[in-house]
Amino acid sequence: MMNRGVALNVTPRSLSVACRYVHLYFLLSYPLHLSVLGRMIETYIRSRTFNLATLIMSDITTQESTRTLHLRNRSLHPASDVLLMGILNVTPDSFSDGGSHSTERTAVDHALRMVAEGADIIDIGGESTRPGASELSVEEELLRVLPVLKLLRSESDIPVSIDTRHAAVAQAALDGGADMINDVSALRHDPGMAEILRDADVPVVLMHMKGEPRTMQNNPRYDNIVEDVRHFFMERIAHGRACGLSRFILDPGIGFGKTVTHNLTLLRELHFFSDLDAPILVGLSRKSFIGTLSGAGVNERLPGSIAGNVIAFLNGAHILRVHDIAATRQAMVVAASIAASREVQDDR
Repeated sequence: MMNRGVALNVTPRSLSVACRYVHLYFLLSYPLHLSVLGRMIETYIRSRTFNLATLIMSDITTQESTRTLHLRNRSLHPASDVLLMGILNVTPDSFSDGGSHSTERTAVDHALRMVAEGADIIDIGGESTRPGASELSVEEELLRVLPVLKLLRSESDIPVSIDTRHAAVAQAALDGGADMINDVSALRHDPGMAEILRDADVPVVLMHMKGEPRTMQNNPRYDNIVEDVRHFFMERIAHGRACGLSRFILDPGIGFGKTVTHNLTLLRELHFFSDLDAPILVGLSRKSFIGTLSGAGVNERLPGSIAGNVIAFLNGAHILRVHDIAATRQAMVVAASIAASREVQDDR
């Protein structure tokens, strides 16, 4: 399997580059005297002979653990080093495909098409969290999600994620055969969510969002977007562990309380979250920042979505949440092959 990221490219030249990142990170994030650490490590690598395997073994172990996604009763090993999560919105008002799957049959048929195209996971969502969306009742969300889950589970064993922030929906979906929960509130919306996840022993996606969907795009501001999101992840992981949870997936929340610049910065700097020992999920498919940059309408953003997903993949994303499975899978195969061939050349 291809190795991605500076921690896994084991040539002396690339390790030197990695340490420059360490130096820059400390320089930007901590008092100036701590940046000496980066310079010390780089000097050591340049001037000493050492056992590369020993130096990077712990990093390889961490990266391998985040590549494999451990679900309720099985594990997923990504093709081309990335898992594709197919979006299945059963809502009338989602920003891209709202109303497209108005019956259980049409929704499940679409899910099965995504499976045939190479989806590793299907993410079913019954509540729109687009900018400006109002909260949906639990009862209505259950009416939208459960019939689709039941029919899909009867026709396929594809792993299923449920996109919900409500504990009652999570409980009913897990009872109905779901494998994981995608919580856009990162366990902040419903106090009962953590207990349900703990008892079911399933992974949870912790997504960063500033505010809540109705207000999140009202002039979002950060001191340092990367550091603020990183600190959020650390706090949410600590909270989850205190509640007895152990399986986390981290989503920086592209488009959730962020400007275009915030989104671009997070995608460029994804590697700064790699040491948190959790898979990174990116969901940028058809998002508005692509339209802002390119002028493309919501259903004309496939090229921009692929470009963003390739960058996310190369910068450390382990799971990509997308609408267009076949096109994204092809792009990932090509991107992974190019990156792998470069690593072979670097190792010579």
